Amino acid sequence: MKYRTMVMYMEIGCFVSCLCGWILVCSTLPTPFWSYSENSGSVMTTADFFSNLWQDCVSDNTGASSCKGFPSLMALSGFLHVCRALTICAVITGFFGGVLTLIGMKCTKIGGSEIANARVTFAGGLTYMVSGFCGMITYSWWANKTRTEFVDPLFMDAKRELGAAIFIGWGGSILLILGGAVQTYFSGKEGLPSGSQKEHRRPGSYAWTRQTYMLPAAASRMSLGSPLLYEGRQSRTTRATTKTGRTYSRDNFV
Repeated sequence: MKYRTMVMYMEIGCFVSCLCGWILVCSTLPTPFWSYSENSGSVMTTADFFSNLWQDCVSDNTGASSCKGFPSLMALSGFLHVCRALTICAVITGFFGGVLTLIGMKCTKIGGSEIANARVTFAGGLTYMVSGFCGMITYSWWANKTRTEFVDPLFMDAKRELGAAIFIGWGGSILLILGGAVQTYFSGKEGLPSGSQKEHRRPGSYAWTRQTYMLPAAASRMSLGSPLLYEGRQSRTTRATTKTGRTYSRDNFV
């Protein structure tokens, strides 16, 4: 299998992985089960309390549930504001990461040259990783707050446990981070070559020609120039010596 074909299949796999992770992260926004608690008294008074970023809900033993949104945006704690902002950033950056990946993938052929497509794919992988880290910070922070309140003996409010949305968000964030990291690694090798790779490109490139042809040619001229120059000087010296060293006898003048 050719390297280009392998990279193309890898890009498709990373895109599917990141897309699934982004869908999982988006699904946690309307899900109310971020944290929950049970009030298990008698059969008639059993009730479940659960909440998310937007509202608090209660459900009784008959299956009827009632939800109420937070009454005032300005009265919310900074914790909820930051969690909302990070979750929305995870959704937005994941969307743009998908757009950039679709443009730069080798199988779509939307972009320009191979290097340009690799750079666009590299940017898409980084955007996917940003989305995954935003989601991971949000879910981990929420889980840590819920656990801290649960084990705190001085916390007098109802103690809650982790809901299903936290685990779904963790899974989606991991898919985004892993898929974006693999995509960034392979596309970065092709689109952002290092200094040594720039100087040792394939035959036909300027850097390869400069190192392979110009420097050896210069070395050959230097190595061949000295013997030729020496032979020329030696020949002229020999001719001069022969001319000046000629002897004449008496018979030559007679």
